[in-house]
Amino acid sequence: MGEVYDAESYEPDKGVGQLLQRVRMELLAALDAAFAADVHLSSLDVSAAQFIILAGLALKQQELSAADLCRGISYDPGAMTRMIDRLESKGLLRRKRCPEDRRVVHLELTGHGRELFPKMRELSMHTLNRLLRGFTKAEVRQLEGFLTRMLQNA
Repeated sequence: MGEVYDAESYEPDKGVGQLLQRVRMELLAALDAAFAADVHLSSLDVSAAQFIILAGLALKQQELSAADLCRGISYDPGAMTRMIDRLESKGLLRRKRCPEDRRVVHLELTGHGRELFPKMRELSMHTLNRLLRGFTKAEVRQLEGFLTRMLQNA
């Protein structure tokens, strides 16, 4: 297969990279607004970025550390530590030392975090559905397939 972009036709401000970035920013902003408007979440000031961390823990198949989360969602360690500190201070997650290797600290949702996660997930789903309005299920699956291929190419 040939190259998609060439020097004559490539416009960075209109290309796939820019569009992906704009969609990501709009999605995060819409999630921030949905969480801020919810009566159960507004007092906690939970952000979309924090929700991504909570979702990673809620949907995990195994115990996760901050480093595991950094790799999974491409956050730098400093930003991850600050977010974990904020989520811990809000009572939504806790750090737990690994009994086999005390150097390793795993993260887990608290009871309060597990209680609020379904509401955050529901708001996230509604926000995504709003952004995908007009798409068929088949088109959404196709888009997911395209984005997955881009990630595999990366």
